[in-house]
Amino acid sequence: MNTDAKIYVAGHKGLVGSAIARALRAQGFSRILERSRKELDLLEQQKVHAFFKKEKPEYVFLAAAKVGGILANQTYPAEFIYENLTVQTNVIEAAYRNGVKKLLFLGSSCIYPRMAVQPMKEEYLLSGELEPTNRAYATAKIAGIVTCQAYAKEYGANFISAMPTNLYGQNDNFDLKNSHVLPALIRKFHEAKRGRKKEVALWGTGAPLREFLHVDDLADACVFLMRKYDDSEIINVGTGEDISIRALADLIKKITGFNGGVAWDASKPDGMPRKLLDVTKLHSLGWRHSISLTEGIKRTYEWYIKTHL
Repeated sequence: MNTDAKIYVAGHKGLVGSAIARALRAQGFSRILERSRKELDLLEQQKVHAFFKKEKPEYVFLAAAKVGGILANQTYPAEFIYENLTVQTNVIEAAYRNGVKKLLFLGSSCIYPRMAVQPMKEEYLLSGELEPTNRAYATAKIAGIVTCQAYAKEYGANFISAMPTNLYGQNDNFDLKNSHVLPALIRKFHEAKRGRKKEVALWGTGAPLREFLHVDDLADACVFLMRKYDDSEIINVGTGEDISIRALADLIKKITGFNGGVAWDASKPDGMPRKLLDVTKLHSLGWRHSISLTEGIKRTYEWYIKTHL
C-alpha cells in the first residue's frame, strides 16, 4: 500500500474510522476518501455501488458500524443486527465488484463464546454460545468475517478481518444510554465531581475483567495489517492485558479527581466474566501497542473536557 494509493475509510467520523484517517495522514497518505452518512448512506446498496464505481478506491478500511454498550445492545438488537449486516454486506460486495485490491473488516472481541478459555485465541471463534447481552451485534460481526472469508475463497479477494478488543479515545461516544463502559465512567465521575456528589452509582459487581486498547493504537495496527497481513483467517488486536471494572473505575475516579464513593448495583448485568484476547499472532508479526491505559485515559479525559464542556 503506497502512500499515493486511493483509500476509502468507511465510518470516518466514528471512533475507529477517524483514528484510522488520522493515522493514514500522519504516515503520508493523502488520497483518502471520506463520506458522511448524509453524503453516502451505506445502508443503501445502489448508492454504495455507485460510489465505488465512480471513485474506484484501491484499499478499504471497513470501520462503519452501529456500536454500543450492554444497555444499547439489549434495547436495540434488531437495529444492531440489521444495520451492521446491511452496511458490511453492501461495502464488501461493492469492493469486490469494483476491483478493490484489499479490504480490512473490523470485527469485535465479542464474537468469541461467552465462556471461552482466556486469553481468547483466534481459533475459538464459533466454538461455543455467545454472550446473550450482545448476541445480535456479535452475530452480525461473525457474518462479516465469514463473508470476507467466502469472497477470499471463491473470488481470491484479499479481504482480511481484524478483531479489536474494547476501544476508547478521541471521538468516543459519551452518551450514558449508548456508550461503552470506559467513556461512561469518565462522564459519570466528571459530572459527579462538578456536581459535588457524594456517590456514583455503577452497574454490576465490578468483578468482570476487560482489556482496553486506545483507538490510536488500533489505527496504527490497522495500517500495519493492511501492509503486512494477507491471510483470510482473523487476527486479534489488543494489549494482552486486562483489568477489573472495579479497578478501572478506581483509576478513572482518580484521574478525574472525584473524591466521593462508589455504589455497585449487582442487580444489573455484568456481561461476559472476562474478555482478554490472545495477541500472540499479532506480536509475532512485529506489532505491539504503545499507549498505556493510564496515559490513554488521561488523553481521553482531556479531549472530553475540551469538546464537551
